[in-house]
Amino acid sequence: MLKSLLLTLAASLLLTTTAAVPPAAPSYQIAKLHYGGGGDWYANKTSLPNLIGFCNQALHTNIAPDEATVELDAPELPSYPFLHMTGHGNVSFTQAEAQNLRKYLLGGGFLHIDDNYGLDKFIRPQMKKVFPELEFVELPFSHPIYHQKYQFPRGLPKVHEHDGKRPQGFGLVYKGRLVCFYTYECDLGNGWEDVGTYPEDTPAVHDAALRMGANLVAYALTQD
Repeated sequence: MLKSLLLTLAASLLLTTTAAVPPAAPSYQIAKLHYGGGGDWYANKTSLPNLIGFCNQALHTNIAPDEATVELDAPELPSYPFLHMTGHGNVSFTQAEAQNLRKYLLGGGFLHIDDNYGLDKFIRPQMKKVFPELEFVELPFSHPIYHQKYQFPRGLPKVHEHDGKRPQGFGLVYKGRLVCFYTYECDLGNGWEDVGTYPEDTPAVHDAALRMGANLVAYALTQD
């Protein structure tokens, strides 16, 4: 089901970006993951709506303007081609949830994890439940995710400073396919929030964050 949806979405994306025509009525949603453990999965309330609006304008996608919220045991999980999760605190997947997430990702889904600061020590062991055979690897700057419509030859933009570390983009790659992209020390989702949410963020930072986010969506839809 999800693979056929992705083929339809990829064809639509290629057509609309080439022809530059207005998007059709929304035909799908992207979703934020509501996970267990007590962490603030609901953080960055304006992030996804702003990213969706940017993608619909810049990429001519036809994403519904309102994000969905989904849990890993929800039967509708496979209907979302792009799944986003964020937060600062604890994350906990049950074994059943881990298996559902694995099935979703192997079926063509795509997960973007955005460390909102403090997520790293929690998310890594939970993703080990999902893919015990895989390790997060830092993607080279030549990876296609940095070279969709927008070019990021130096990798992720730096949105917020935390521990003086450079931003890094890690991936889980299963049989040559990137199924999960993890943005660390970047705070990408904060850069998608409404202008003025963080007064120190310049328009250039906001724009760079949205462009990188659009690359993630484009990559997830085309997986190329």
